Amino acid sequence: MTQKYAPCQNAVAERVNGILKDEFALERGFAHHLEAVAVIAESVGIYNRQRPHLSCHFPPPVSFPDT
Repeated sequence: MTQKYAPCQNAVAERVNGILKDEFALERGFAHHLEAVAVIAESVGIYNRQRPHLSCHFPPPVSFPDT
């Protein structure tokens, strides 16, 4: 979710949503709400802890300290 009328934030959110759908097949349907919650949580965890990011010069975001 982004603030209303914040196109810069919306672009980032849409990019992340697209990656989650494309790379983790989240566009498929789920049989139950709890299944969707579990799969999405796992996908976000992989995205943040394991998936290399070009914008970070390839390490995952978790490699960087909070600022």
